[in-house]
Amino acid sequence: MESTGGPYLNTAAVTSPVGIARLLQITFGCTTFSLVAHQGGFSAAYGTFCMFVWTFCFAITVFIITCEFTHLHSCLSISWGNFTAAFAMLATLMSVTAAVIYPLYFVQLDCYPITCKVRDFRIAASVFAGLLFIAYAAEVFLTRAKPGQVTSYMATVSGLLKIVQAFVACIIFGALVNDSQYGKYVATQWCVAVYSFCFVATVVVVAFSVTGKTVLPWFPFERSVVIYTFGAVLLYVSAAVIWPVFCFDSKYGSPQRPSACAKGKCSWDSQLVIAIFTYVNLLLYIVDLAYSQRIRFVSHI
Repeated sequence: MESTGGPYLNTAAVTSPVGIARLLQITFGCTTFSLVAHQGGFSAAYGTFCMFVWTFCFAITVFIITCEFTHLHSCLSISWGNFTAAFAMLATLMSVTAAVIYPLYFVQLDCYPITCKVRDFRIAASVFAGLLFIAYAAEVFLTRAKPGQVTSYMATVSGLLKIVQAFVACIIFGALVNDSQYGKYVATQWCVAVYSFCFVATVVVVAFSVTGKTVLPWFPFERSVVIYTFGAVLLYVSAAVIWPVFCFDSKYGSPQRPSACAKGKCSWDSQLVIAIFTYVNLLLYIVDLAYSQRIRFVSHI
């Protein structure tokens, strides 16, 4: 952004469309976790996750606006464009997850066993959580790469998909540790290895982009990303075939949900979630492969 407020301050950081979106993010985020902390309340892992999302996104957004307003980001040894684009996509995914989870587990229409005041606070928090998601999605929309535009890698479709792939992998890991019985067969252990390898490799790609290390004379990063994405597609194809067979085939698992399976503590449910998101990530990697062959990396934007 160009400096319009003098040699030290960049007023465009708060007056541009992206800057306004970030100010709204701070406002909605602060309002959301304040309502929850004051009267709405939260409990268990789901509530703690939602509070973490809102406070984490609020803190990073304040940091981004402060750095851009004061030009301090120029002193950081990272690719600022890649960092902000990656965070905006991550915050969008995290905020939409929290916006779904909180009302699902904490909002109810009647006042029993909670008071009507607590119910109203929870409804209000849910509304602002939805507005927070919209504000982050707006930033992603505003900063995404346009055709023919020179931009940072993380703002491209391929870069944004890397964040989504890693996020989906985290959902898979969450289901894996929730009594999925993945250690029962070597084949399902192979699937876990696939999820783990692809997640780590994707995080490494994002880390290289954010730190501005995509242009190294001894390492063809651009070609390596395309090769890795192709490999990830093949690996996820194997997992997409193996996991359902060893979990839902009558020879190895159960085609239908066992009637005695407790809600929230059923290995079959976890296996189903893993199967669904395995196909989701496979599709994401296929789309990523199609786009990654058509872009060029810019290391410091």
